[in-house]
Amino acid sequence: MIILNTLFPVFAVIGLGVLLKRYQLTSEAFLKTADRLVYFIFYPALLFWKIGGATEVVNPALSIAALISVLVMFAISAIAIKIFGITAFQAGSFSQSCYRFNSYVGMAVVFNAIGESGMRELGILIGVVIPVVNVFAVATLIWFNGQSISHAKRLQFTIQAVITNPLILSCIAGFGYSRMANGFPEFLDNTLQMMATISLPLALISIGGALSFDSIRQYTRISAVATVIKLLIFPVIGFYALQWFHITGEAFKVGMIFFALPTSTAIYVLSSQLNSDTQLASAAIVLSTIISFFSLSIVLLM
Repeated sequence: MIILNTLFPVFAVIGLGVLLKRYQLTSEAFLKTADRLVYFIFYPALLFWKIGGATEVVNPALSIAALISVLVMFAISAIAIKIFGITAFQAGSFSQSCYRFNSYVGMAVVFNAIGESGMRELGILIGVVIPVVNVFAVATLIWFNGQSISHAKRLQFTIQAVITNPLILSCIAGFGYSRMANGFPEFLDNTLQMMATISLPLALISIGGALSFDSIRQYTRISAVATVIKLLIFPVIGFYALQWFHITGEAFKVGMIFFALPTSTAIYVLSSQLNSDTQLASAAIVLSTIISFFSLSIVLLM
């Protein structure tokens, strides 16, 4: 029943997003607006609320294990680019799809499986890992970019991508607030709760509306390789990292859910901005989103 109770609501809302787009009850303009609202307003509010309201000290071992796992996955993606003969145009999109994660899906699954305490732990993990993931993603895309970009420009773009990320900023603000105050006053807590409540359903509908199945036919092989790396190898690496740090209980469950998440839809946007293969990015997003039902089912039963 845990799979039905935890995953069905998440994938049902994603499926609703697909149907709403198919029957033209949502439009491209609506989905873009929803994306921006979630990314810049509602999801940062959720992260700030969960992290800022934390009164207990969180063990950093989970975040350290996740960081080490992401570093290993980045190296594996670089090796896979060589082994499978992936072109420079495809390399940036492929690399991202091996280790970037959809935190919207993660937060929804953790909420259903564990509750608010799990959301807080995942929020802190996200705040620590996202800056590193962004640096890896931008660096890889720029490295394989066919355009001539100076080292100063590369560094500038990488730093800008990190310091302007609203998810990172909201996590930093949450950390700072939790150190200065003991929870939120009721009026602010209620306001943030209302904003947070909007974020996940809107994000999941937006994910469903953004899924494009046409690209899978053209990129079946490469997107399948990326999905295997993301949803099979990443969880295995993550499992051993959690074991190494003796992480158990709720933190272990949060960590395994994190490792089994589908590829982030943000890889499409970044691939487009930095001249990489957006069709491959789209195929990897769709395939990993579908297959993640099974990877998440397995980790929920652990």
